[in-house]
This record gives sequence, structure tokens and C-alpha cells, in this order.
Amino acid sequence: MAFTAHRSTTRPAGRRHPLVATAMVLPFAALLVVVFGGWEAVVTQASSVGVMLGR
Repeated sequence: MAFTAHRSTTRPAGRRHPLVATAMVLPFAALLVVVFGGWEAVVTQASSVGVMLGR
């Protein structure tokens, strides 16, 4: 088995910043609005997911 050097990562340990997570999700959310026919469909799906998660 070959020796592999430990690679250092530049990403800090822990959780992603909320603004970064929001910036990653917004393009996907906009795509859902366009594909599934408007804001009402997105709100309905988000509400259903919220109910499933118990919120």
C-alpha cells in the first residue's frame, strides 16, 4: 500500500455560514418556481415539508 500524505483543507471545521447556504439555495428555488408553475406551488411544497419535519 502506498503512503499518502495528509492533505490540509482550507475549509474551517464546523457549519456553513447561513448566508452562504442561502446563496447556494436561491438559484435552485428560482428554478423550482419557474419549472413548477409559480410561487403557490413552491409555498405548498415548503409547507408540506414543514409539516413532515414537525414544524
